[in-house]
Amino acid sequence: MSREALIERQTTETNIRLKVALDGSGTWQGSSGIPFFDHLLAQMARHGLLDLKVWAEGDLEVDNHHTVEDIGICLGQAVKKALGDKKGISRYGSALVPMDEALVLVALDFSGRPYLAWGLELPPGRIGSLETELVEEFLRAMVNNSGLTLHVRQLAGHNAHHLAEALFKALGRAIRQAVTLDPREQGIPSTKGILS
Repeated sequence: MSREALIERQTTETNIRLKVALDGSGTWQGSSGIPFFDHLLAQMARHGLLDLKVWAEGDLEVDNHHTVEDIGICLGQAVKKALGDKKGISRYGSALVPMDEALVLVALDFSGRPYLAWGLELPPGRIGSLETELVEEFLRAMVNNSGLTLHVRQLAGHNAHHLAEALFKALGRAIRQAVTLDPREQGIPSTKGILS
């Protein structure tokens, strides 16, 4: 069973092609046009053992918002499509990741009910050319399009780069845990018999 998906999205603001393989080796290819955002996506892929390819063109001369949000939309849709009916998955995942003074907790559930509980205090400003406020926007778009319940908590830290990187590493590890197929789970991991 191949658990991968390709999503294409074209609007007047962006043109995005995104491919994800859930049972990958942690490779990243592509460009969003926003180097630090690419760095975060590469961290998520590496620590999630996801193979992630992103080709994006956006109206970066206007703002990074459209590109970052639309990549979140595409990633959410791709993960949802790759999971299919979610039969046999572990469903839940969590990770606590340090990076220097920063410590970030991510807990998630592929419940089919999108919800983002945001508890990260990224200082206003930019990391490279990425506005820190767009990290939350990316996650909200991903959550809403994947049906993911996602909790993010900052336990320590103040450096925006360290916090963002710890978050994406933790996100990758939590996704990896949740999408892992459990050989003992013969059906949908829910007493309802459905995750949607």
